[in-house]
Order: sequence, then C-alpha cells, then structure tokens
Amino acid sequence: MSSDSATTAVNAGDLRTEEMLLNMGPQHPATHGVLRVMVRTDGEVVLDCEPHVGYLHRCFEKHCESVTTLQSVLYTDRLDYLTAMGNNWGFCMAVEKLWGPELVIPERAEYIRVICQELNRIASHLLAIGTYGMDVGAITPFLYCFREREKILTIFEHICGQRLNYNYIRPGGVAYDIDDAMLGMIRDFCAYFGPKVDEYDDLLSTNDIFVHRTAHVGVLPVKTAIDYGCTGPVLRGSGVARDLRKDQPYGIYERFQFNVPVGTGERGTLGDCFDRYMVRVREMRESLRIVEQAVKGIPGGEIRSTKIKGKIRPPKGEAYTRIENSRGELGFYVVSEGKEVLYRVKCRAPSFHNISVLPAISRGAMVADLIAIIGSMDIVLGEVDR
Repeated sequence: MSSDSATTAVNAGDLRTEEMLLNMGPQHPATHGVLRVMVRTDGEVVLDCEPHVGYLHRCFEKHCESVTTLQSVLYTDRLDYLTAMGNNWGFCMAVEKLWGPELVIPERAEYIRVICQELNRIASHLLAIGTYGMDVGAITPFLYCFREREKILTIFEHICGQRLNYNYIRPGGVAYDIDDAMLGMIRDFCAYFGPKVDEYDDLLSTNDIFVHRTAHVGVLPVKTAIDYGCTGPVLRGSGVARDLRKDQPYGIYERFQFNVPVGTGERGTLGDCFDRYMVRVREMRESLRIVEQAVKGIPGGEIRSTKIKGKIRPPKGEAYTRIENSRGELGFYVVSEGKEVLYRVKCRAPSFHNISVLPAISRGAMVADLIAIIGSMDIVLGEVDR
C-alpha cells in the first residue's frame, strides 16, 4: 500500500453511525390500520419501537352509556369489525348475566350463536392469512382467501342482511332464525372449504421464502406473553393451550369436540411469526369441525328468551364476561341501575394487549422483519382504540 493510500484509509473504529427515528404510519400499507409506530433504527436494525394508537378512537364505552342497551349492540360491531359476531355475543352475555340463572337462552339460539361465531372466526382468519402473505410478498394466497371469505359473507348476508357489521346476536337470543335453505348453504360451504385449507398450506406453509421471512422472527417467550396479557393465537403461538372455549366453556361449547392448536417451533423457534400463522391455519380446521357438529345437532324451537320482551332493562347489578374471540379474550364489564341505559360499560380488547408487546419482540430485528411481526399479531385497530 502506498503512503498516500495509508493516509486516506479509514479505520473501522473511526466510523460513527447515527440513530434515525422512522415514523411508520399512521397510513402505512403494512400497519393493518391507522397505527403509527415510532421506530428507532441504526441502519436497517430496529433498536426500539413504540406503537402510537388513538387515531381511530370513537368513544365506544361512552356511547354505550348514552344509548339504550339494545342500541349498544350496534356499537360493538365496530370493535373487532372482522369478527363482529363475537363482539355482539360477548356484550350480550354480560347483559344476560345481570338476570342471573333465571334467564335461559333457548337451545336453538345457542346453536345459531356458535355456528355464526365459528364461521366468523374462519372469515377473520382467512383475512389474517391472506393479508399476512401480502406483507411478506405473496399475492396469490390473498386472492384465494378472499374468495372463500366472500362465501361466508354471503351466508351472513342471507342470515341477517349484513356482510360486516351484523347486529345479529341480541340479549336473550338472536335477531332472526335460520331456515333450511341457510343451513344448506352452510353445509355446502363446509364440504367445499375443508380441502381449500390444504391449498393454503401448499401455497404458504411450505414456501421457502415465506418460511425464511417468518421463522425465528419476532419470537415471543411465554413469560413475556403472559406479562403483557397476550391471548388468542398470539399466546397459543408461544405454546400455551389457553382457549376459553375449553378452559371456561360458555354457551354450549362443552358439547363439541375440537382441539386447541398451539405453536411447536416446527419451522423455527417456538413463539415466532410462523407459529402464530400456523395456529390460525389450524384453528380454521377446528372451527369447521365445530360448525359441522352444530349444524348436524341444531334443534328446533324459539330463538329468543321470553324473559326479555320489549324494552331491555337489565336488573341492578354488575357483571363481567369474556369470550374467545378471533384475536383473543374479549371481555365486557357492565353496570346496571335497572334502567334502559347501562350506567357503565368497559371493554377488555385483546388486540390492545397483543400490540403492546411489539417493542419487546422487535428489538434487534430488521425493519423488514418489523412488518412481518406486526402482521403476525393480526390486530384490528377498531378494538385497540375503541
């Protein structure tokens, strides 16, 4: 090396880098809603990040304290709007609990609730898987998943007249009955959909690019998941078989046979993005099993309790209930003073807890991996902000 070259050479120790603050969102196409993530980076490496929420806040709880109990059901649709049936059901269970054991939900209504909830869970997971594929560069699965999801939305359109915000499950039962033609549509979908799940496995689960983008990425240890209150597929992806339908059965779930899929670290590390994805794929199969059993065993009879007629005035008291919604444990706390309008309503939203763990599992990842991590959480900002 010449003397001139020696003088111009730069030692590695003399290099200095500066951190950069990167705003991702609130209109970023990969944030799954109006979420802003403040990312502190060193080059392409994420040193830290902080989710900023509140861009979709619309005073859900205050609205429910200002309108009648029946009108409040309509507002629950706008929480996790991808699984609105579960929102309706969770809120109605809290209201029904105020009456105590004297309020009995008709058998037929219980079966209809399960059928609609599990079909809605499948539709939600189809959107989660399809959009997740797009997050990491796969377009075809998105088209396939939306094709199947459209069939479910068509069924809901026949049942209650709506494709997204249903306002269908009501205190004491359901709004409308399901006739034989609708049951036939559901049976046809079950026969059609089973083999389609295998297609998604072929397209994504064994795809080398998808596996490399998700395996060993965003690893969520069990203790961290529990500390942050994570539930649903996010917690089960870390290997914890926690499912309220099994652990604390509500409705008539104890009558059905189904398994609780959990992450196993089969492609990477236990609790990584791939595990969270696979839990949702396998949950679709289990939801399909439940729907098939419910359709086969649905009885005749009434669809609404005779205890609740006309204006709904829950007895004085307070109640808390929770259900296993598509994104985790959805809870409602209600306080009644015996009037038509509830005194207090509080919602425990699973997506809020699930997105809160983002900084803990993103440090040290690449910026591109951050997109994959957010997608694996499958959040809905409607219930994060409320």
